[in-house]
Amino acid sequence: MTSNDDKEHPVRPGTPSAPVLADPRTVRGRALVPVLVFLGMVVAVVSSLGAPLVPTVAADYGVSLGGAQWSLTITLLAGAVATPVLSRLSDGPHRRRVVLGALTLIVTGCVLAALPAGFPLLLAGRALQGIGLGLTPLAMGVARDHLPALRARSAVATLSVTTVAGVGLGYPLTGMIAQHLGFHAAFWVAAAAGATVLAAAAFVLPASTHRPHRPLDAPGAVLLGLGLAALLVALSEGGQWGWTSARLLAVAAVAPLALGAWVRHELRTEHPLVALRLLRNRAVLAADVTGLVAGVGMYFLMSLVIRYVQTPVSAGYGLGRSVVVAALTLLPFSVASVGASRVAPLIGRRFGARAVMPAGALAFVVAMLVFCFARSGLWEIFLLMGIAGLGVGCTFAAMPAFIVSAVPPGETGSALGVNQVLRVIGGSIGSALSAGILTAHTTPPARLPAESGYTVATLVGIGVWVFAGLAGLLLPARRPGGEGAAVAPATRDGADVSDGAAGKVTAGATGSGPDGGEGHGQDGNRPGRVPADHREGR
Repeated sequence: MTSNDDKEHPVRPGTPSAPVLADPRTVRGRALVPVLVFLGMVVAVVSSLGAPLVPTVAADYGVSLGGAQWSLTITLLAGAVATPVLSRLSDGPHRRRVVLGALTLIVTGCVLAALPAGFPLLLAGRALQGIGLGLTPLAMGVARDHLPALRARSAVATLSVTTVAGVGLGYPLTGMIAQHLGFHAAFWVAAAAGATVLAAAAFVLPASTHRPHRPLDAPGAVLLGLGLAALLVALSEGGQWGWTSARLLAVAAVAPLALGAWVRHELRTEHPLVALRLLRNRAVLAADVTGLVAGVGMYFLMSLVIRYVQTPVSAGYGLGRSVVVAALTLLPFSVASVGASRVAPLIGRRFGARAVMPAGALAFVVAMLVFCFARSGLWEIFLLMGIAGLGVGCTFAAMPAFIVSAVPPGETGSALGVNQVLRVIGGSIGSALSAGILTAHTTPPARLPAESGYTVATLVGIGVWVFAGLAGLLLPARRPGGEGAAVAPATRDGADVSDGAAGKVTAGATGSGPDGGEGHGQDGNRPGRVPADHREGR
């Protein structure tokens, strides 16, 4: 059956499998890019709702701060699994349905979280909201498929920046609404925004009937979800259950078994959820290990700062600031991560492209050292978060082009997709690990950890970032003529593969970000297209 989109925009002669291009003469065609940008903005804002609210959630529901941290961790966990699942489900003729279905679940999650019906319902809602972390890659896929090449590159770059802007907007917006109307109101606002973008997307999103059906690796999704859930529970609850308790050891044992089975399955199945085979390439492995570890370190510091700033001074430490101020401390991080797109190329040209990621890790180590020894004033928090933003920006900005230069054109989408998933996984681990360490330094009946917990956690974070820097040093030297290219927009077949590299940085903080479809090859007659099997994060 022919869709309305197919009638309005007939397939070009001689390319029966080519995507239908949006017609700028129609309302739908003109509205496609604004709606995609609106979608990316809403998803980024919704994803950022949990970060500043952890102490507020703990106080409102009477749970521990470690327990309240799950309102953030569970979103990242859901996003880590949803990103490759949505990408695979949408890699076929049903992408429109997948996007609309995911938006429906996100709106449902916002409503559940907005209802004052208990902490478990909040967690269920936040898990559904985590599905949104996989939607921005799909939006970029729509832009690449249904816009002319130049407009597609511009739209994808805009979506990358929109992700950064959305997170930067989401933090203070969440704080202001929560302070004046209660934190449940923030989720009602998110639900209304989600419903609006759902209606707009239903109107403008074109069909993707040109894409062949690809099977979903359901066993891979189950094993990945089970392994990550067990790992995060063990990390976050170890301090409360006891690191040597039978219950913790039983849960901890599930993680390596499930994740090991997942890796084995992914390497053997014909249509893997995540293309782990590409990790056999040294450059891809080094970049992905760096991305995973950097994701851990990034959310590790963010979680510590948010809790510390809101800790009442009566505890003997902390700044006793409101949720609004706590949210504003994350703005320098977002701004500096964008600014790193200017700094990283300078480092690459001066010291070589291989120095960019270690330099970023070094900057983050400096930020952690500031937090460890000088955290008594708000200006110090703003300063260290700005330094951390530069560090993360340099670290993540260099990854895409290193990966693209190391794999064949037809595999760039899959390779970048693996990197994106691992970054989200790292973020979820960092969130859980920070909660576990602080919980271990909380002595009942006290609800707040001892200040030494923050010092220990910071030292662990420094170790994480030192490891990330060392992993970055394992990157092989780029081919002659490639110096500095790893931190500049790389091109193949005339198409931009970085698509706003700095935009990946904060996108990596909430798990959303450009998908693996940034790589370029030849698909039909569209130059610079990724083969269908390698788009959207495979």
